Amino acid sequence: MTAPRRPTVGQRLLVVAAALLFALGVLGVFLPLLPTTPFMLAAVALASRGSPRFAAWIRANRYAGPAIVHWERERAISRRSKCVALAMLATSAALVWWHIDYRPLAIGVTLGLCGVAVFLATRAEPRTH
Repeated sequence: MTAPRRPTVGQRLLVVAAALLFALGVLGVFLPLLPTTPFMLAAVALASRGSPRFAAWIRANRYAGPAIVHWERERAISRRSKCVALAMLATSAALVWWHIDYRPLAIGVTLGLCGVAVFLATRAEPRTH
């Protein structure tokens, strides 16, 4: 029986980056303008390369896991997730217009948020298994 292989420095860095992205994704649940889903997807992608066990833990997470699995399998987003994301994007746009006095910047950010909204709204919904 061989001893378990120690993780390389690169794998450890991937796990640290994945943990950071996962934490940012969790913060994104509560903070407007901080997107949850891209951080979670990036976290699981990095964790898959650095620690399959950590990636499996993220996929098994009762809150983030189903959305990640649906995206990985079908490139699909649930209707509930879309509604929440679109509401948060609208809230973010309102906050941008309330707090940013420099209108060209507010317009640019709002256009970016609209682009994300269109992308999300046009994704398929997961098939029921």
